[in-house]
Amino acid sequence: MADILYTYKNQVYANITNLCDCRCEFCIRSHENGVGDAETLWHKVDPTLEEIIAAMDAFDFNGYNELVYCGYGEPTCALENLVKSAEYAKEKYGVTVRVNTNGLGNLYHGKDIVPTLAKVTDAVSISLNAPTKEEYTRVTRPKFENAFEAMLDFAAECEKMIPQVKMTVVDVLSEEDIKASRELAESIGVELRVRKYT
Repeated sequence: MADILYTYKNQVYANITNLCDCRCEFCIRSHENGVGDAETLWHKVDPTLEEIIAAMDAFDFNGYNELVYCGYGEPTCALENLVKSAEYAKEKYGVTVRVNTNGLGNLYHGKDIVPTLAKVTDAVSISLNAPTKEEYTRVTRPKFENAFEAMLDFAAECEKMIPQVKMTVVDVLSEEDIKASRELAESIGVELRVRKYT
């Protein structure tokens, strides 16, 4: 079985699904089987809620105050397991919860999932990837035609309900595109973080 919880750069991550509705050009899962101390993040079958909770109970959370939902898939594709396991982790281990997402959860589920996420999420990081629809579509390769607009709407809704919201781009973008990305994020009241490409 693939690692469900793993650590990387002194943070603990939850890898709860391999489902994803994008095929980002730069996605690390195209190049590596694992990250950090995970031998592999590829599930043969996505873990059940019971397996996720068992992995949490087997993990020593001492020294960790945040649990990040981020693995080899889009965590909101496993929304029910995300919410229930996050609720469990917060209650039992006192951690805060961050969700790293492509921001397409509303499209994937065909409804507004932000109120559900907001019940258990302290922070959300949304992959902006590019400042224009054309470039976003080229780089992210989403399954949905109106993904760019939906991702921006999702970020705006998160900003209303979740304490900390950031959008991210990778530092392979030009300075001009990073500046345009920052302006776009700030136009909906969200901070931009520039991630290093590793």
